[in-house]
Amino acid sequence: MDLITDQVNERPMSNEVREQVELSAKHLYGLIHARYIITMRGLAKMLDKYKRGDFGKCPRVFCNNNPLLPVGLTDVPNQKMVKLYCSRCEDIYNPKSRRHSMIDGAYFGTSFPHMLFQTYPTLKPAQTEQRYVPRIFGFKLHATAELHRWQDEQRELQKKRLGIASNG
Repeated sequence: MDLITDQVNERPMSNEVREQVELSAKHLYGLIHARYIITMRGLAKMLDKYKRGDFGKCPRVFCNNNPLLPVGLTDVPNQKMVKLYCSRCEDIYNPKSRRHSMIDGAYFGTSFPHMLFQTYPTLKPAQTEQRYVPRIFGFKLHATAELHRWQDEQRELQKKRLGIASNG
């Protein structure tokens, strides 16, 4: 804890021990951060960052640049890197910033964005019902055509597995 608060005793340590202590301190700081941001003070600070769009905007066109929030896919450290959650489409995205993509997701936790909107429900945007509809010359693609293409692909894969020659 002294290392985190910069009150380190200047006792001689080997480089290996110093590196291990620094890694452990960073890990401890990250876990404390995950707990802090779900306190009332932490939520208020993160709310300001959300309103400023500090974590980026949703890349999905129909979300109209909705601000993103950091989220972990697991609360277990060293498993997955942080992702960005859009509250409008309720999907997650990889961070664009290389710096952000190297942060452990457990340092934000799986609950943070949902806790924020439970605390400040008026800030949760309405979900978008708009979906992109593929078209060719203005005509919607028929779902049955897509199903038939998939079935044909599966049939060909099955023939290959069974060693049957294709008639194509």
